[in-house]
Amino acid sequence: MLTTKETVLGFLEENRGHPISGAAIARSLNISRAAVWKAIEELRKAGHSIDAATNRGYSLAESSDLLSVEGILLESEGLPLAREQIHIFKTIDSTNHIAKKMAVEGAPHGSVFLAEEQTQGRGRRGRSFCSPSGSGLYMSILLRPEGNTEQAILTTSAAAVAVSRALSKLTGLDAKIKWVNDIFIHGKKVCGILTEAVSDFESGSIEALVLGIGINVSTKEEAFPEDVRAVAGSLDLETGVKPSRNALAAAVLREVFALAANPKPEEFMEEYRSRCFLLGQDILVLPGGADSYEATAISIDDRGALIVETKKGKRQTLNSGEVSVRPR
Repeated sequence: MLTTKETVLGFLEENRGHPISGAAIARSLNISRAAVWKAIEELRKAGHSIDAATNRGYSLAESSDLLSVEGILLESEGLPLAREQIHIFKTIDSTNHIAKKMAVEGAPHGSVFLAEEQTQGRGRRGRSFCSPSGSGLYMSILLRPEGNTEQAILTTSAAAVAVSRALSKLTGLDAKIKWVNDIFIHGKKVCGILTEAVSDFESGSIEALVLGIGINVSTKEEAFPEDVRAVAGSLDLETGVKPSRNALAAAVLREVFALAANPKPEEFMEEYRSRCFLLGQDILVLPGGADSYEATAISIDDRGALIVETKKGKRQTLNSGEVSVRPR
């Protein structure tokens, strides 16, 4: 059962930018004008920007960009997503952390966890992910794969293509992939993806995958830690476009559910290769627990592994690790 506040917000989302009188809202929703006024005040306290003009009525401002279940569902036409699957937090340590916790407690496939702010957002190798309030899309998607471990490993590659597609459609620009899971626009990293598994310790099988996606939408340069400012960027700075975060969440979910829920290499690997800007580049390979070495990125196989050639002419297949581009 929806609360009055949720019902009014859904109505305002559907009529965003168009003033509607309290009386008209009350008639449309079959509630009292007092209930409308109370809901409007509660929504404003929650951070929604709602304009009120004498003799014109209430309207959700075009600039209002607070994440909401109503806003995401409105943008999710054709996506089999129920409101019970979407969980939004004002502040949380990490959306991946809560998603893993909920996975253990039996949350269903397709559950989505979003936050306005993360206090302990994480990237690969235990790095922190800058997650200031209201300036990014911080989202984790719980997937329960039907396939084997190899298919699970492909999820990150499929998600990189899915996010790239969503960003390209919303900004009109070509989103590029840095193996294995970073998305770049105009040479700046605007998105990081972190896939974590929830395993059954007795059988060793994968119970669930948590796909964490962090997109810098309007993060200011000074908000990034100094050690990443040279490479970090945000959508509004790099593209001049600041999409609604609700629309962005819906676009990413649409592409992720199409590609990454049950990844099939033939559906996305060619696009992954075409978007990957490392191929043909001189790189520095940083394998976990081993010395770094210089190589040239040659190709990416159908399992998402990076094939490199060392300075001595030896070919290596990298299933994990990290690489950086070396200036020629």
